Order: sequence, then structure tokens, then C-alpha cells
Amino acid sequence: MINVENLSFFYRKSKGKVLHDFSLSLERGRVYGLLGKNGAGKSTLLYLMSGLLTPKSGKVVYHGVDVRKRLPITLQDMFLVPEEFELPSVSLAKYVELNSKFYPKFSHEDMLAYLRCFEMDQEMNLGGLSMGQKKKIFMSFALATNTSLLLMDEPTNGLDIPGKSQFRRFIASGMSEDKTILISTHQVRDIDKALDHVLIMNNSKVLLNESITSITERLLFVDSDDRELLKEALFASPSIQGNSLILANKYGEESEINLELLFNAIFTVPEKITSLFHS
Repeated sequence: MINVENLSFFYRKSKGKVLHDFSLSLERGRVYGLLGKNGAGKSTLLYLMSGLLTPKSGKVVYHGVDVRKRLPITLQDMFLVPEEFELPSVSLAKYVELNSKFYPKFSHEDMLAYLRCFEMDQEMNLGGLSMGQKKKIFMSFALATNTSLLLMDEPTNGLDIPGKSQFRRFIASGMSEDKTILISTHQVRDIDKALDHVLIMNNSKVLLNESITSITERLLFVDSDDRELLKEALFASPSIQGNSLILANKYGEESEINLELLFNAIFTVPEKITSLFHS
């Protein structure tokens, strides 16, 4: 669906390249979680994928077209929700009227459904809203455009606890086989149940690129104070129950993924984790 091909990029005042010879492909119909340390280039990658930044080398190809050309056929079929943005001081109805015409598949009915998901009213002025409220409005509009690709940078920043729970339902309600959603975030606990694929990047390399199903087939996530289990663990972190453990899933047991634990394991004992997938 979208291919990032040997991408390199650096900012003028930067001492080194943010991305160097970086490649990645996304498939249709998945919700990806893009994880990485601060400075790994996650936000930069989203801006490059949307054509808002120009790479120093390499390219991003979306449905066979270089996104940097910023052609209408490309722009009308992708949407970027940045971490920080401003909305004009106009009514929501006016905002939708002015902006929805750029997206041929925009649905007013879907927009209302997503607003209800966030418990937001369609009759409001955008100028007097909090950042959390603006995010809910903007994300509702973004998903209602029904673009094939939706890029989201730290979407849960600024949301309260109920809003984060609503976000997970919001993503699930708007997903279809025709859409691909890429969510870049540090708030892994906010999105773990909304994802079906995990990407972890560092130093211009993809350290892990696996579906949730593939991860839980190979890895077992448990909380236990059992010392014998601790000896078998690929990775362990102290928890209220004793330790949060990642074990090799030898017997096909079911467990819920712990994204925070997996993230820390990838950076602490990468070979132990990735070897199970390479094999």
C-alpha cells in the first residue's frame, strides 16, 4: 500500500541524520503501532510519509505515486493528525463544510458517529475548546474522511482517562479492510488493545515488525512471583505480583500482550526476542 524506500533525512541544525537508508512497507487493513525512543524519527517519518517533508534521498511511494509530488489523487486519500495543531475559531459545522470537500469519501454520518463515541456535541465553536476536546474533534473529522491511510502522531496526548478509553473504541469503530492506520506514540498502554501490528524502530532500523497474533504465538506475557519461571524468562521487570515476565511460548498458551514490557525487552535483550521471529 505504502512503501518507504531507502529514506534519509536530517534537519539543518541537526548534528546527524534523523533517518538514514530507512525502509518500511505497510499493508492495507491494519492498525500499526509505531514505537521508538525519543529522537528515533517517528514524527519525522510521518511527515515524510505524508509528503510534508522532502527526503535528502530515497522516496515514499503511495499507490505507485511519489508522495512528495503532492498530487490531489494522493492528498485526498491520506490524512495526518499531528501531535500539535490549531483549529480556527469557527463552528464545527462551518469547519466541516470548508474542509470536507477535499475528501471525496468524507461521511457526515460517520463524523456524527465518531463524535458520539467521544461524547462530543456537533453544535460547538472550535475556538473555545480545550486541547483534549480539539483532539477528539479533529480525530473524528480525520477518520470520517475515510482516506485509505490515516497517520496519527501521539493521538492520546491531552486526553483524559475516559478519553483514552474512548479512543480505543473510536479506532475499532472506524477500522475497515480498506483502511490502514499508523499510530506513533510513547503512551503504549493507551493503544495496546487498539493495535493489530507492532513496529519498533531505532537508529534507522526496524527492530520488530510483527502482528499481535505473531507476537503472542511466540511470546508469553505473565505476572508471577515464581522463581523457577523467573529463571526461564527472556526478560523480567519488577511488578506488584512479583515480576512481569516474557517467556518463550512453548505450549501455545494465550496471553495479552504487554507492549511496555515488550518495548523494554527489545532494547535490553534484542537478540533473545527477535531470534524467536527470525527462526
